[in-house]
Amino acid sequence: MSEFINWTTLGTYGGALAMVLVLTQFTKELAFTKKIPTQIWSYILSFVVLILANAFTNGLTLDIVAQTIFNAVIISIAANGGFGLIQKVTNKASKQ
Repeated sequence: MSEFINWTTLGTYGGALAMVLVLTQFTKELAFTKKIPTQIWSYILSFVVLILANAFTNGLTLDIVAQTIFNAVIISIAANGGFGLIQKVTNKASKQ
């Protein structure tokens, strides 16, 4: 491995997930992010990482941006301990 990380790696599930985990943990206590719920912050980071990875490897088109909106959800849920988040959301929904 000649590079620690590259845009192609960040475009994969594992690469994006690893980067979002690190970035979320590294930035969630900063002054400007403390007011943002961690799940939303990790979604924003997921979207940005995936958009940049696509921009620097394949280029951006409308269909790639649309896919990224959904793929970022998958990465964000995994980065937040997916099952716990889904359980929390479904419990809140069932109580309403």
